[in-house]
Amino acid sequence: MDLRQLCVHQTKMASSSLTPVMKEDVVEFKTWAELPSDLTSSILRRLCAVDILDNAQKVCTTWRRICKDRAMWRKIDMGSSLGHLACDMKYVTMCRHAVDRSQGGLVEIDIWFIGTDSLLNYIADSSSNLKSLRLGECDLLTNEGFTEALVKLPLLEELEVSYCSLSIESLKVVGQSCPKLKTLKLNRRCYRRPRYVCEEDALAIAETMPGLVDLQLFGNMLSDIGLNAILDNCPNLEHLDLRHCLNVNFAGDLEKRCSERIKVLRRPNDSTHDYPYAGYYYEIDSSEDYYPEVDYPEDDDYYPYGLTPYDNYDHDAAVYHDHSSNYDPRYNSDDSEHLYDIFGYMQL
Repeated sequence: MDLRQLCVHQTKMASSSLTPVMKEDVVEFKTWAELPSDLTSSILRRLCAVDILDNAQKVCTTWRRICKDRAMWRKIDMGSSLGHLACDMKYVTMCRHAVDRSQGGLVEIDIWFIGTDSLLNYIADSSSNLKSLRLGECDLLTNEGFTEALVKLPLLEELEVSYCSLSIESLKVVGQSCPKLKTLKLNRRCYRRPRYVCEEDALAIAETMPGLVDLQLFGNMLSDIGLNAILDNCPNLEHLDLRHCLNVNFAGDLEKRCSERIKVLRRPNDSTHDYPYAGYYYEIDSSEDYYPEVDYPEDDDYYPYGLTPYDNYDHDAAVYHDHSSNYDPRYNSDDSEHLYDIFGYMQL
């Protein structure tokens, strides 16, 4: 939805909410600049920071005045809509400018791709009242920079770290420094084979985050052991998302414990249709040497949602591609490195 469509939609919504008596007195506005300031502000708040700074504030002096109001910047969205444009570091400068406009009133921020140590610490230094932080695919962010910033955010209630390199030590710092944390979304890449098992995330959460209510661990490598630890130490947990956590089997009474304790439980093989990002299955090695005791069937019913070992998700096109039957004479070689990248995806 572009800027003009958003304005039309929000104006119609505001008009439809009026009582029948008031509708008779509604004034038709000839230009967008004539809209009441509170309605214009409500519309513009639904735009991402880039759209506001690059477009909306340039429409007219009235909109520019509204866009400079600190109340407009309680929430900043530098989100996944940037895509590959985020390679342009002007967006880091733009994010800093948006933080400056909040004048310390920032409570919620989403950052994808452009997160760095200096940017995150700039935000933390300027916004000690921050309650919600979402980070996604911030490859330039280090664990040292992350922990340095998080210790400055004691009021944080919601944290999302999706597809970033976050160490166990950093995760523990989050729990120790953010006692008000209620929501954690720690989303990682999913490895179907080889099936690594790692309980470290789960044990760090169990050790340092007893107040969690909502926990998402998409693609995590925890097993029933880690899940039991979380249930033992997070008594307030109500929402638990374990999709693509392929090592969780709910053995013994674990299924019963979850049913009794958790109000909303998403199991490892549940649909990902409402998951906001691309759900990957990674195949580093498909040889039977890794799992000689497991017979992986060839039928399509075995692989959830139509995914097969050589299926991968095209993030830009938002569709799945099956390359298993593709042939290209350029890769007519016995050397598997010419055919597949490290994650088992065919290189085309």
